[in-house]
Order: sequence, then structure tokens, then C-alpha cells
Amino acid sequence: MSEVRDVVIIGSGPAGYTAALYAARANLKPVVVEGLQPGGQLTITSDVENYPGYPQGILGPKMMDDFRAQAQRFGAEIQLGMVTDLDVTQRPFVVTTEFDTLRARAVIISTGASAKLLGLEKERVLMSTGGGVSACATCDGAFFPDKELVIVGGGDTAMEEANFLTRYARKVTVFHRRDVFRASKIMLERAQRNKKIEFRVPVEIEDILVGDKGKIRGVRAKDTATGKSFDFPCDGLFVAIGHEPNSKIFRGKLAMDESGYILVHEGTRSSVDGVFVAGDVCDKRYRQAVTAAGMGCMAAIDAERWLEAQD
Repeated sequence: MSEVRDVVIIGSGPAGYTAALYAARANLKPVVVEGLQPGGQLTITSDVENYPGYPQGILGPKMMDDFRAQAQRFGAEIQLGMVTDLDVTQRPFVVTTEFDTLRARAVIISTGASAKLLGLEKERVLMSTGGGVSACATCDGAFFPDKELVIVGGGDTAMEEANFLTRYARKVTVFHRRDVFRASKIMLERAQRNKKIEFRVPVEIEDILVGDKGKIRGVRAKDTATGKSFDFPCDGLFVAIGHEPNSKIFRGKLAMDESGYILVHEGTRSSVDGVFVAGDVCDKRYRQAVTAAGMGCMAAIDAERWLEAQD
């Protein structure tokens, strides 16, 4: 039988690596199972300019390498692979991975969330290379001063991000595949009143057009009412069709909301005593690297104090 670990952290990214750093410095000898995408969503992000401590900005993958190295410096153990199951019905908890079975007195979940994308061939490539495609207006809007942008979506998030982008862009065009919006009336009307925002409905984006320098130069879209395709020039494409928390393996084991975000109380405590949660898997409001890191710190401190109380 494997030794019992004080803390096993499921997932990486800013939340997981920060939790590992704090847990390691508390001498809890944490094990981090990094998951399918070590480093999380920031590994497909080019420039990060809004994280404190990097005044010149930093590439997302490099920042995650720094987080990882700092956690390892204090003794955090990093394991590659995916967690396939978490058994919370027994103590210690049992964490099953592709390659190992771990037993843990406490567990921190930091599996993040994934932005829903359009599924176009060039989408992820342009996101990772700084080619002008993004799923986060708050993160990347400042890179498009006086530019013409397209944002895709019909919910509150799309309306909120469209309004946000007008702080920088010359013009924002909202593309939505239906002529009826899911957005609340107040959010839709706010966007409609903004003179910098225009609407094209009902349309679907079929392709992303790329210029000579590897940057987006426009999109090819189809008017779903007429079936006719057209090219629409733009300097950037923002996808705002929602996020999906990476929480499927915890369904039926931890309390979640209707969208699958894990519910927390008293900081980072889940519905199961001894299981803590941090980052985008429980935070559908902020979804920033700095807030995820902050929650990772909170989860590690909560876990440390909970373990002390057990002893």
C-alpha cells in the first residue's frame, strides 16, 4: 500500500502551483498531479501583461514554468498524468491516476475550466502565437488599441466583454448565430446603446483569415438565414460562448451548481470535509490568473489548518 500523503493537488495552473508552493513551505510535502494540460490555460496564452511582478509582461508558458519551479524549489513533487478518479468515501482519500494510486489526508482540486471554442482549425494556433484570437477580453483587450474586432456570442458574457473591448477598440462587431440573444435585457440594451458596437445576426463563423505575418486579417462567416458566405475584415477575434469547468470526475461526489462549478464555503472548503477547491473550477466570475493563484494560497492554508485540527 502506498504511503499516505498529507496533501495531493489535482491540477496545475496558477491555482495548483501556488497551492503546492504554500503547502510545500508548510512542510506538507504536496504531490501535484498536473493533468492533461500542465500549466493550465496559460500554456496556450502568448503575452501576459496583467500579472503583478512582470512589468514587461511574460509569455504564459514561461510564467507557468516559473510557478512550477518555485513550488519544486520548496519540495513539491510533480507527477505527470491525469487523475481518473477521486474516492471521498474513505479516509485517507484515494486519488487514482493513469499511472499510480495515491492516498491523501487532504486534497486540493485545481483542475480549472476550459473556454468553449468554435472548433476551427486555426483557432488554437492563433491563440497560442498571439495571432489575434482570444477567449478573454479582460486579459487581451489592451493589445488592440484603435482596432476593429469581432466578438462571438449571445449571452451576458459576450455583451459584457463587447462593452469592455470598446475601451480600446475603434469598433466591435458582435456575431451571433441566432437573431435572439440569451443575454439579459439590461446587458443587451447596454451593448446596443454603445455607439462602438454593431451586431451581425444570424451568422456563423466558418473560417479565420490569416495575413502574411501570421495575424488574423478577418473571418469568413455565413448568414444562416440566406446561406450565403461573406468575408469580414477585422484585427482580432474574441470568442465568448462560455466556459466549462473541468469537474466531470467529481460529479456525484462534491456539491456543484447547475453548470458544474464546484461549490465552496468558508474560503475554499468543498462539501466534503478535507477536500478544498481553488481556481476556475469553482470561480465562474473572475477567471484570472491572479485570482486563481490567490485561491491556491487560500486552499493550501485552509488545508494546513484543517490538518492541524485533525491532529
